[in-house]
Amino acid sequence: MTPDAASKRAAQLRQQLHHHAHRYYVLDDPEIPDAEYDRLFQELQAIEAEHPELLTADSPTQRVIGQVLDGLTPVFHTVPMLSIRTETDTESSGAVAFDARVRRELKLTEADPPVEYAAELKFDGLAINLRYEHGVLVQAATRGDGEKGEDVTHNIRTIGQIPLRLQGMDAPVLEVRGEVYMSRDQFEKLNERQRQLIAQGAKNEKTFVNPRNAAAGAVRQLDSAAAAKKPLSFFAYGLGDVQGWEVPPTHSEMLDALQRFGLPVSDERVVVQGAEGLVAFHQKIREKRDSLPFDIDGIVYKVNSRELQKQLGFVSREPRWAVAHKYPAQEQMTLLRDIDIQVGRTGKLTPVAKLEPVFVGGTTVSNATLHNEDETRRKDVRIGDTVIVRRAGDVIPEVVGVVMEKRPANVGEPFDLYKRLGGKCPVCGSDIAREEGGADWRCSGGLFCPAQRKQAILHFAGRRAMDVEGLGDKLVDQLIDSGLIRTLPELYTLGLAKLMALERMGEKSAQNLLAGLEKSKKTTLARFLYSLGIRQVGETTAKDLAKHFGKLDLIMDASVEQLLEVPDVGPIVAESIHTFFRQDHNREVVERLKAVGVTWEEKEGAGDLSPKPLAGKVFVLTGTLPSLSRDEAKDMIEAQGGKVSGSVSKKTTYVVAGAEAGSKLDKAQELGVAVIDEAALRDMLSSGG
Repeated sequence: MTPDAASKRAAQLRQQLHHHAHRYYVLDDPEIPDAEYDRLFQELQAIEAEHPELLTADSPTQRVIGQVLDGLTPVFHTVPMLSIRTETDTESSGAVAFDARVRRELKLTEADPPVEYAAELKFDGLAINLRYEHGVLVQAATRGDGEKGEDVTHNIRTIGQIPLRLQGMDAPVLEVRGEVYMSRDQFEKLNERQRQLIAQGAKNEKTFVNPRNAAAGAVRQLDSAAAAKKPLSFFAYGLGDVQGWEVPPTHSEMLDALQRFGLPVSDERVVVQGAEGLVAFHQKIREKRDSLPFDIDGIVYKVNSRELQKQLGFVSREPRWAVAHKYPAQEQMTLLRDIDIQVGRTGKLTPVAKLEPVFVGGTTVSNATLHNEDETRRKDVRIGDTVIVRRAGDVIPEVVGVVMEKRPANVGEPFDLYKRLGGKCPVCGSDIAREEGGADWRCSGGLFCPAQRKQAILHFAGRRAMDVEGLGDKLVDQLIDSGLIRTLPELYTLGLAKLMALERMGEKSAQNLLAGLEKSKKTTLARFLYSLGIRQVGETTAKDLAKHFGKLDLIMDASVEQLLEVPDVGPIVAESIHTFFRQDHNREVVERLKAVGVTWEEKEGAGDLSPKPLAGKVFVLTGTLPSLSRDEAKDMIEAQGGKVSGSVSKKTTYVVAGAEAGSKLDKAQELGVAVIDEAALRDMLSSGG
């Protein structure tokens, strides 16, 4: 690169890095992933190393990045909060290289013993300095630019993990440094609350890209009450200013002491010998990284001896005795080429981003989920955008945001799933529908749609539906994969020879399945309705429909208004039933099932809607009854108008207890709910309540 080209590129990089540092550290609203920032930073470092004359005092490589946000009081750090060097070699060889540098600086030979290191996690949160005077927390400050941070004491006090008074420590001054972070499960709960607020029309609310972003925003709130609503955690990992306390001789002993004082310190830390120990820790954390309850972006190695730390000293404001060893980036930028729509086994339609292939999270990613239409619109993801893709472990890659500054002028229009598909399922052509207030569009051709074939068959054959004995997951997979069945009616055309041709299918098993299919042909209208898998139609609703209409044709031809006349059927359920039977595909499957011999008794409806003796009473079954199965007892109770619940509450009328009744019986006694046995239940049923 010529000097002129290098000068121009360095100026561009400085401008970009300042912009992104402001977005990340000050506004807590990053536009690009960490890996992209690191790449730009390293490119500038390389140019400055090759052309020292281009190095400027305001270069991002010459300072710890960050600045004070308006509205928070500045705090000057007595001992600067410096950054540490990042090892960009994400393989185990990066640990070996660090050990080699340390040994070289200490002038150690191969004959000298290995260097002892403290190895710990590199948390992905916000660095904080806690100042304790005589054991009492008097101030908490962000790192800021390393020399000057922001006073956030009012928010830090809301974090229950951080002690307001230390245990057994009353030195005049002890500054503890660590990381404020948000656990993954708390982050998901926070974003779910944010989505609900947005759906309710709340203004100035947003979801967060990652836990670090959420934690930083919470810490730097001006209102501590608002900060307290965002659950934060803390880990201590170092010291600042210390007066009146003799610091232990090793880093690991210092952390042990902080833990004794009542400060949280991560258990994921070890003391190891030499490069071999560092490599082993690097591999161990790599394997468990995705199962940790919080995000990390690497690990940190520190020479354990404080005396050796002093000998090694600093270079360019970075300690020679420590390094951050990163893992492969879990977020990267790439181009969104198209948005495809996938149909899941339950009919859910999911928009999928078709990406310019990018290496992220240890593998090449070309597809990423956009979750649903609402999420896609909220993030304003459009075809042609540069997007941030995240992949962690075995988690499905997802698009977490758009890099707006890279949006081209001719970018596509906002995503509209219904318009994109013309209102039809891309697999089977059935109408797609969306429940009022729901997030997902779904295909309504459940009995016909190939994408839903397996789920439809398994539900149809279930114990509470058609009860086809012997038809489970593995056999359904075989039947579908071999092409023996494509729709429900084809189950009843299977023959012995076809079944015995399947792998691990003996004659006896095949005969049992055929017998189970034959037995299932005689059913009830309620069971048949439930077996169709109509969304929102459970067992109870199916029974209510059967009682009200009496005949399947009346249900299939019913309007939404007529369906709403059925007890406990509301607008969403009525619309779901009406949409299902409006599809010719579904009607055809029903007719074909009837043609292969599936039958049930039909009668006049409405007459069965007279008040039942157990109407309004709620039963809970627990333990083993002497002569009734739970299903039999449930059917008998519901036939008399009662309801059967799975849990005991104040609304429970009776608990029917059998042998070895467990916690439900204890709960009933605690709440004062009446407990009866099978004999009392039978008396109640025979006497009409």
